[in-house]
Amino acid sequence: MATFELRVLGPDGRLQSRRLSASDADTARRQIEAEGLQVIQLRRQDMLGRIGRSGRFDLVLFAHELRALLQAGLSLIEALEALAERQQAASADATVLQALVGSLYEGQAFSKAIARFPDAFPELFVATMAASEQTGDLVEALERYLRHHEQVSVVRNKIASAALYPLLLLLVGTGVGVFLLCFLVPRFSHVYDGLATELPLASRLLMQWGMFASQHSLAVVLTLAGLLVLAVYAVLQPSVQGRLLAMLQRNRWLGEKLWLMQLSRFYRALGLLLRGGIPMVKGLRMTTNLLPLAAQPRLLQAVREVTEGKPLSVSLERAQLTTPVSLRLIRAGERNGQVAEMLERVASFHDAEVSRWIDRFTRLFEPVLMLVIGGVIGGIVILLYLPIFELAGSLQ
Repeated sequence: MATFELRVLGPDGRLQSRRLSASDADTARRQIEAEGLQVIQLRRQDMLGRIGRSGRFDLVLFAHELRALLQAGLSLIEALEALAERQQAASADATVLQALVGSLYEGQAFSKAIARFPDAFPELFVATMAASEQTGDLVEALERYLRHHEQVSVVRNKIASAALYPLLLLLVGTGVGVFLLCFLVPRFSHVYDGLATELPLASRLLMQWGMFASQHSLAVVLTLAGLLVLAVYAVLQPSVQGRLLAMLQRNRWLGEKLWLMQLSRFYRALGLLLRGGIPMVKGLRMTTNLLPLAAQPRLLQAVREVTEGKPLSVSLERAQLTTPVSLRLIRAGERNGQVAEMLERVASFHDAEVSRWIDRFTRLFEPVLMLVIGGVIGGIVILLYLPIFELAGSLQ
């Protein structure tokens, strides 16, 4: 039996939190619906789920719950009050929601209220909500944003799942190698210390390391721990991340796929803004930060050309922000007045291409990584036992 956490809407329109045990999610949903309650959100409670939660505002969950409450007939203020009531008073979500309710009671527009919290609501979400206020389709705008987020997350989740096994394999292999070098080799070095037989060069160097690690064990442990902390700290720095990203972009094999991912995110965000009624020039300016720094000046040049009246396809082609497929589809969208739909179609096409490449890369990379790790560990073990084999051969 698994434990599930649910957000449910009661007959009186109040949002409630429930927790129950069931064999699967469908069974839990049926149990709640049998009580006459409407399921707003269902989440399985496990250790990974508790670890993954943080103090940051959960925008996706907020959008899901707000859409469900609005569809149930609640007004915007009532929905926000219901969401704020079920939050803990000291949580980040409660602070933001209470401020939003207060702003709406003061007469501010929803988009103006959420714009006060840029850390919780990205510019893309704010612009989508602002456009919906002109047409009155807030629920549809939330659905468009959630679809956009889900589609953008497909490739990201694909990369995360593909990298999980190699990362675990690398961590285990590194751990085994450190154990051999820092625990087993020093003990073998003491055994071979009084051996009269001349050791092979590689084994002799390994034994010298073992003697050093045995005599300075504390220094070796502190050095390894410091290097690990330094590596983690460096990877978390934006400047280091930028250099790593630039290095990957210069790689002929990985750079092309990374560029496709960035273009896909740019096309999808621009299509979302155009569907919501945002003008072309404003949408292009808002999506500038989705491209790498090297490509942003080219996009600004394209924005100037669009402002002068040139077609989007021509401007993006001159700025080298298209692919052969995207250029043809954008031109088709300009002819039939469906630029937003074509941009989203281009993004889906490139996402599928990147997903197929990730599958091929994973199938090739995992065996190679296993061979490398196995070769390193096997080489250490062979060097440890090679003198024993030679000694046995000399005795024979």
